[in-house]
Amino acid sequence: MAAGDSDSWDLDTLAVHADCREPFIGAVTEPIVLSTTFAQPEPGKPIRFEYGRSGNPTRAALEQALAALEGGRFGLAFASGSAATLNVLATLSPGDHVICGDDVYGGTFRLLEHAKRTQNIELTRLDLRDMQAVSVAFQDRTRLIWFETPTNPTLKVFDIRRLSELAAARGAISVVDNTFATPILQRPLVLGATAVVHSTTKYINGHSDVVGGAVITNDSELYEKLKWTQNALGAVPSPFDCYLTLRGIKTLPLRIRHSSRTAHELAALLEAHPKVDRVFYPGLASHSDHALAIQQMALPGAMISLQLQGGLDAARAFLMSLRLFTLAESLGAVESLAEHPASMTHASIPGPERQRLGITDGLVRLSVGLESQRDLWADLEQALH
Repeated sequence: MAAGDSDSWDLDTLAVHADCREPFIGAVTEPIVLSTTFAQPEPGKPIRFEYGRSGNPTRAALEQALAALEGGRFGLAFASGSAATLNVLATLSPGDHVICGDDVYGGTFRLLEHAKRTQNIELTRLDLRDMQAVSVAFQDRTRLIWFETPTNPTLKVFDIRRLSELAAARGAISVVDNTFATPILQRPLVLGATAVVHSTTKYINGHSDVVGGAVITNDSELYEKLKWTQNALGAVPSPFDCYLTLRGIKTLPLRIRHSSRTAHELAALLEAHPKVDRVFYPGLASHSDHALAIQQMALPGAMISLQLQGGLDAARAFLMSLRLFTLAESLGAVESLAEHPASMTHASIPGPERQRLGITDGLVRLSVGLESQRDLWADLEQALH
């Protein structure tokens, strides 16, 4: 990729061409470089790479592609989304204060609680739609505001621009988990966020065969800190995992747009079904954050949560009756998935806190894949009956 070319490219083009094309043998696909170490012409003066934990050509190509898609200068790949989160938290110091959205992935909740106990980090959880409450929550030691949007699993939408501006004015960094939306639907860095975190396991890879994570930023100081922790902690992806994730990126725009359109149609049908109490989907006019979602996102995404009548028994019966939707954790794959947040992805959150957030026993989360809308609706309808 020639320097400067990507500045004018659309996301569809970036997805195909944003990796650093192999320059020596003309390989169209980025090669998998398995070497764990690299020869140095002089002691302590590597050509570019020295040791596999510190850097690898295949990983560098993935990091470049991720940065380009998010509109960032620096990308770092990790062995999982949780590893990416852990590396961001590792840049904090004892006594630092973190503001976090109240609705986050269960693994993120677990890591924040761990940082609170072991790093002496002070933590405030808020519904970040209340900007007055957010403003009051800032302290002299506030260093980070962390949030997902749309959130997992109740699909709240937070205002990235306003929250990022507020954080910057208070000397804090803003980190957005963009896993649900992907850079195809929203680009937090362009809206002012300091950094973006992904579980690349999900939409970025998109084929349920690689676990990975990433952090992308334009902040050189934060990048240097994260580069140090990436090397020191060593939670990095294998070259083969990087290769597979790069391959997934090339179809990301097509996949996310198709799934989002299908999800929008299914959400409308679910909302009208008599056995569904409530549908959480930002594309519906009934969603409390619909106006912001339209403004901030290109499409409302491919995740749907629904509240079933009948609580836990109804949710279990529904999930065990599905035929096309696979009952499994994770999301963002070519195949449609369904899960029960209270007993699966968010089980680490205490029961009373789950109830307060609306993660009830009757809540089901759907990840809409690439199957036809007609077949998916037929599956949902028969399971509801």
